[in-house]
Amino acid sequence: MEFDELSNEVIGCALEVHRNLGPGLLESTYEQCLAYELKAAGIPFRLQ
Repeated sequence: MEFDELSNEVIGCALEVHRNLGPGLLESTYEQCLAYELKAAGIPFRLQ
């Protein structure tokens, strides 16, 4: 997977989380939801 393609997929996951949750929640909430989206997309990651 190319860097640009991976970047687009990660940003797409982040936008999906933001669209569904909206603003104003704790960072930990967004972190867990983004982890779910990344896992569903098959993108490897590590939590902080």
